[in-house]
Amino acid sequence: MNEPAAGHRLSPHTADLRIEAWASTREQCLAEAVAALVDSFVDRPQPLPSTAVETTVPVDSDENMLVGVLEEVIYQSEVAGLVPIATEVAATRGGLRMRFQMADLAAATPCGAVPKAVSLHRLRFRADSHGWRCAVTIDV
Repeated sequence: MNEPAAGHRLSPHTADLRIEAWASTREQCLAEAVAALVDSFVDRPQPLPSTAVETTVPVDSDENMLVGVLEEVIYQSEVAGLVPIATEVAATRGGLRMRFQMADLAAATPCGAVPKAVSLHRLRFRADSHGWRCAVTIDV
């Protein structure tokens, strides 16, 4: 059975969560990783967005950009009480521009523990013959 061109999946990992995402471009793959992270703790249907948050993630390595994006989602959830419902990612000269359409976390139906951190253990983010793939462990 073939995987769709873009998507994600969650798998339990000892006291943690493993996220895998894939898409034809690096930017789409990052957006899928954000969607996977949100799906791990917010049930569908998700609340409607009420605000937008923009941030930039500097270029370092692809893996560090993935970590930076997911850490921003965790930060927004913990500190601002917001959760991204839709994510736009655009490459810039210095890295990535992220635009999150955010909803109030209190308006969401929880379905799991809110993530606490991104683990660097077994972190992968790279292009292959089908596009881009990433895999990351999330501490919950």
